[in-house]
Amino acid sequence: MSLADSLKSLNEFDINDLDVNNAGIWPAPIKAIVVLIIVGLIVGGGYWFFIKDQYMKLEQVDKAEQDLRQKYEQKAYQVANLEVFKAQMAEMEETFGALVRQLPSETEVPGLLEDITNTALGSGLSLQEVKLQSEQRRDFYAELPINIRVSGSYHELASFVSSVASLPRIVTLHDLRIEPTDGDGERLNMQVLARTYRYRAGE
Repeated sequence: MSLADSLKSLNEFDINDLDVNNAGIWPAPIKAIVVLIIVGLIVGGGYWFFIKDQYMKLEQVDKAEQDLRQKYEQKAYQVANLEVFKAQMAEMEETFGALVRQLPSETEVPGLLEDITNTALGSGLSLQEVKLQSEQRRDFYAELPINIRVSGSYHELASFVSSVASLPRIVTLHDLRIEPTDGDGERLNMQVLARTYRYRAGE
């Protein structure tokens, strides 16, 4: 049968004339269409019920492979730079030890108070108060607040603050307040909270 005959028989065919029990006498184009529909359904069903799950598993395996590859690369980098990391760790421990040595122990606090007092007097200030407050404990260290009240000229106060910052022990200044002295425009009153720190080793 030629293509023209096939198209002609397809145009003249009435779908209501289809008899499922006599599919063998259907026109060739109808048979081809039905076969294509059946094949499509089989392929689609096979993909949906079998291949789709396999694709999902494949994606999961690919993702797991990428994660493992990244972990491998990270560990390979760490192994390749192990000596560098060890050297950095040793340097950090040395730096940390040097910082810890700058923190006063409990027995050194009176000496630190004396250093602050001598610094104030050496700067030409009139010392009104140097008083240790209650200790405040943190994670691995303790803060030791020291309330300081002095009076003097602007340059004397600046010299005192600079000298305290240069002490061998770590001392930080907070809540600094400066007011003019009554009756004397050149002298100033300064109140400041100094904080030093103590390392809480083994507490």
